[in-house]
Amino acid sequence: MRQAGTNLPKVGRYNRAVVLDQIQLADGISRVEIAQKTGLTPQTVSGIVRRLLDEGIVREDGASRGAGGGKPRTTLRVNADAGNAVGLVFDPVELTCSVVDLLGRPLVVKRRPTPPGTDPTHVVAAMADLVAEVLAEADVPRGNVLGLGLATPGPIDQRNGMIVAPPQLAHWTRVPLQQMLGDATGLPVTLDNDATAAAVGERWSGAGRGVANFAYLFFGTGIGGGLVLNHQVYRGGSLNAGEFGHSTVVSDGPECYCGNRGCLEGLANPSAIVAETHRRLIDDPGGSMLSPAFGRDPASVDHAAVQLAAGAGDPVAAAVIDEAAQHVATVAVTIANFIDVDLIILGGHGIQHVESRYVGAVASALTARPLARHIRVVQVKASPLGADAAVVGSAALVLHATFSPQLSSLVLD
Repeated sequence: MRQAGTNLPKVGRYNRAVVLDQIQLADGISRVEIAQKTGLTPQTVSGIVRRLLDEGIVREDGASRGAGGGKPRTTLRVNADAGNAVGLVFDPVELTCSVVDLLGRPLVVKRRPTPPGTDPTHVVAAMADLVAEVLAEADVPRGNVLGLGLATPGPIDQRNGMIVAPPQLAHWTRVPLQQMLGDATGLPVTLDNDATAAAVGERWSGAGRGVANFAYLFFGTGIGGGLVLNHQVYRGGSLNAGEFGHSTVVSDGPECYCGNRGCLEGLANPSAIVAETHRRLIDDPGGSMLSPAFGRDPASVDHAAVQLAAGAGDPVAAAVIDEAAQHVATVAVTIANFIDVDLIILGGHGIQHVESRYVGAVASALTARPLARHIRVVQVKASPLGADAAVVGSAALVLHATFSPQLSSLVLD
């Protein structure tokens, strides 16, 4: 990509997105407040709002007085029913699909096992069927759908819409999944890394709303991440930034499939947590509420069982989770030192029921260890989107691309 100049039509589209972004972020905002927050003239704001009202994207919702009194100001809000986006998460184990309104609120969420085997055409057919099922259940007509957001494991070639040899998907080498799914569904498809998609969801309707700089750690089958810097999604030169799971936390740790050693993902992903729990149950068969089930059938003590036990305070499961959380805290400190974000968000189904243990460990580390901690302490929050973070984020990819201000649209060609 090369840097380029801009022109008035580009500026007009950007300003429209800036105004709509302010309306979407606020729970009711007036034209005067938009002008104050954006630096645009009241005349420019009024013209943009008038067009948004005509298009039905924004609605007027009564009037309120400003802090200083005076003439009541008309409150503006996004018209949530003016459009929809479909989100689809492709995990090696499970497909998750949702349709959301313009505020990113899910109307329907459905999950299906990912078809076994290595043939992408079978997986795409299952994806298309799931999309059709979700739209039918939500009673959303195709004409109301702005597009389909697809979140997949990385790495991806986003410019060409391809999955490029993800480690957990054998033989998926440069699969043109964006085009295949678009052909199968008849919808325009926006493709992104699953963790970046979840970060976009946090910016649109989660803990990252209105936060200028934040990092998101996504806990799923693996551990990924996303970055929002100066209100812009940061993807890096190859569009695969945010692979926090491949930070070394134990220098002589196990070899990772990426070629590194002691990666966070290798030590704190579900498989590693289950393996460590099983090891401890063998060493101390009477010290855990999981021991009877483990004695009957070790496979029954899976990741979900460990999470539930840790959430209930089981000493063995809690110790395993706390050790993983300390590794996450080490990476969080590195992020704070390197990128100087305002907030770190933890989310995804991989920390369900134990969010507080992870947040506590990361918060303690961020208070005590970053170099700039005496200037300000980086905050940490669990995602309010919970296990739906990735699927809401995949739908939010469409909303973000359609409505949010993109600096790249002004300076890149």
